[in-house]
Amino acid sequence: MLDVLAVATTMPGDAERGGRVSGKDFMARRRYQVGCLFIRGKKRKVWVARWREDVIRPDGMLGRVLRSEVLGPVSEIRSQREARQLLQSRIAPINQGRHKPQSTMTFGAFVEEQFQTGVMPTLKFSTRRSYDSLFKKHLLPRFREQRLCDFNKAEIQRFILEKLQKGYAWEMGKRIQGLLSKVFATATEWGYLLENPARAIKMPERTLKRPHMALSVEEVRKLLSALNEPEKTFAMLAVFTGLRLGELLALRWGRIDFDNSSLRVEESCFLGRFGSPKTRSSRRTVALAPFVTKALLVHRSRRVETNPESLVFSNRDGSPLKADHLRDLLKQACRRVGLREIDCHTLRHTHSTLLHATGTPLKVAQAQLGHSSAAMTLEVYTHALPDAQQEAVAKLEEILFPIVPTSQSEEASKMKEPLRIQ
Repeated sequence: MLDVLAVATTMPGDAERGGRVSGKDFMARRRYQVGCLFIRGKKRKVWVARWREDVIRPDGMLGRVLRSEVLGPVSEIRSQREARQLLQSRIAPINQGRHKPQSTMTFGAFVEEQFQTGVMPTLKFSTRRSYDSLFKKHLLPRFREQRLCDFNKAEIQRFILEKLQKGYAWEMGKRIQGLLSKVFATATEWGYLLENPARAIKMPERTLKRPHMALSVEEVRKLLSALNEPEKTFAMLAVFTGLRLGELLALRWGRIDFDNSSLRVEESCFLGRFGSPKTRSSRRTVALAPFVTKALLVHRSRRVETNPESLVFSNRDGSPLKADHLRDLLKQACRRVGLREIDCHTLRHTHSTLLHATGTPLKVAQAQLGHSSAAMTLEVYTHALPDAQQEAVAKLEEILFPIVPTSQSEEASKMKEPLRIQ
């Protein structure tokens, strides 16, 4: 049985939360303990172990709880000696002084009282909006009342897989896992947890709900012919530079170098709010084709406000264009010329794909797109154009069979000769 502890105070409260606590919470001096072991159940008998463990209460004070944990079924743990060894492995860190108290604060309380007040204000506006949505729709409804110390990797793994099985995109599962990891990492850094239970969670093989696409050269021509100004110049700049939508909306005249045919990406815009670019690699200088430079000069000649701080693309009052409005115009243009509907991000994929088709080195394309890794440029944003694939196999045919037989006799003679690769 448990050794007798000198109990100073008995406190009701959060002890029953989490499922592995018996319901009593104590403040006591630390002593060596042997724990308690017994069998529970009728049809399916299991070994149950109990011991006392120090915790940090939600008010920050040190407390002690009575832990209760199922070690396993009696059918698998056949002797009391084996069960006792398992119990000793659980309480050894406590007896050796290696156990660090963990917080009994709930996930909801930590998010609302600590994370949202201490971490969220340091993030970009777009990131805060994304996190708020994930908390509201996915995380707080499921984990609000669960204690931080009761989370484990297996539970988080199952939760994310359940989301994917319900039809959510792979990217959504990855964002949920990333936010959980950030919350638990913060709790660990601030002394509420010993380790991050969401770290190194395994994601299944990536699948795309709606495969990314890129336009061919002919499709780009059709799209531009169906657009009016200034949307035509906007789409042209997107195709020839690969800028993100937010980067295009935040582009100012003072950041375009017409003499050297380039522009600087130093800002991004999301829902009318300006902030820093997405990543450190996103701050970059992007080369402009002479044709695009001329189109921008013509566009500037039609604008009223062209001072260095004025937006290149804006409403009449100088405010940034709305992303939803641009998407609608693109879709309408696609319908007019018989193209599949696209969004602004398709133009970024198109830029990467066309760079690859022209033989642009991967590192150059990575710098142009502002990616932090070349793998992102190649694996996600670069696609094989159907015409390019046909040209590739045609070139292979020329290498393998440089002379095409003109008759059956010549063909038969050709087949008897050894294959010569020139």
